[in-house]
Amino acid sequence: MNTHGLEAKPLNVSDIRKDFPIFSQPDGKSLYFLDSAASSQKPLQVLNAMDNYYCTTHANVHRGVYRLAEQATELYESARGKIGRFIGAPNPSREIIFTKNATESINLLSNSLSRGTLKRGDVVVLTEMEHHANLVPWLIAKEQLGIEIRYIMVDENGYLNLDNIDEVLRNAKILSITLASNVLGTINPVSQLAELAHKNGAIVIGDGAQFVPHVATNVTALGVDFLAFTGHKMLGPTGIGILWGKSALLDSLPPFMGGGDMITDVTLDGFSPNELPWKFEAGTPPIAEAIGLGAAIDYLENLGMDRIREHELELLSYGIEMLESNFGENITIHGPRNINDRGGVISFDFKDIHPHDISQILDQSGVCVRAGHHCAKPLMRHLGVAATARASFHIYNEQSDIDALIDALAKAQAFFG
Repeated sequence: MNTHGLEAKPLNVSDIRKDFPIFSQPDGKSLYFLDSAASSQKPLQVLNAMDNYYCTTHANVHRGVYRLAEQATELYESARGKIGRFIGAPNPSREIIFTKNATESINLLSNSLSRGTLKRGDVVVLTEMEHHANLVPWLIAKEQLGIEIRYIMVDENGYLNLDNIDEVLRNAKILSITLASNVLGTINPVSQLAELAHKNGAIVIGDGAQFVPHVATNVTALGVDFLAFTGHKMLGPTGIGILWGKSALLDSLPPFMGGGDMITDVTLDGFSPNELPWKFEAGTPPIAEAIGLGAAIDYLENLGMDRIREHELELLSYGIEMLESNFGENITIHGPRNINDRGGVISFDFKDIHPHDISQILDQSGVCVRAGHHCAKPLMRHLGVAATARASFHIYNEQSDIDALIDALAKAQAFFG
């Protein structure tokens, strides 16, 4: 177990990086990984927890009464408790649902709500900055059910335009909103919007994929009714997502998928659904992945989420300053100017150079950034671009990563100049 959390001051990135095998490249080349908004790297503590499960404790959960099965179940359910406590869930053992990713968590909600709550003409409110994962499921509901979708638009500074928010939320049944934009970095005033939505009788869903891995999260303080997030962006493995929901609301929803473990009884004429959370966990769950995510949460808590947030704000400030001072009018950075209002992502356009070309040139220097529409095409159209380049940070990044980004961008500018 590391002892980073015993340090009172800023993160010791040099020590942290020793826990991440990927930064010891076999060819000896430097790796400047600036794409954690897409998927973060994994520390040894996560990899070892999963290996240990497979090597010593692998069995299916909830079904067996032999020792291995009971040990596997204990590890799996222990991870559920860790995750619930990490986000301040009042009742983790009932309210934490394991899914494949945040996308599946939101699809679970849109599907179950469409079968149990929504009807033709009901209003669902989204924002213009949503990831496709919190847009397409509701467009499917619109197509199949005939719901109305309204949007909170984005202003010229990268914030949500709340001038007509009372009108937008009037008679809404659902508000589904990202906590932090994966393009602009904007951290939205979710608790304020949740309060307004609840006054209108709406259910509030938060997409926390870009928020939970970086900012201390408490679902009660946020005021949401449901929260979706994913493991692979928070040092955990792929293939594991989370849906948190208030017990009463989860109880009221029909199951998302049918199969084993989500029932208490089955006859040739029907079935009785299981209790929470197993009602929404059909089939063999992602056992090793849940255990790995539990280890990732141990790692994050050991460092301290407040320290992680401060570290990323410092990188964000340094990154924006360096990009603008070195490239001036040749670069456009999207999102709020106040770094306290944004997460650790910087999306930018470089004059006369396509983002994909930037990414390829940067890769030659070992600098990894994402280029594309970032699964946010409506927002891209609002910005007037087809794509952006995006650098994003996590605990293993330091100023030298940004310096490498600046040097590589200068090479790209010279190459295309």
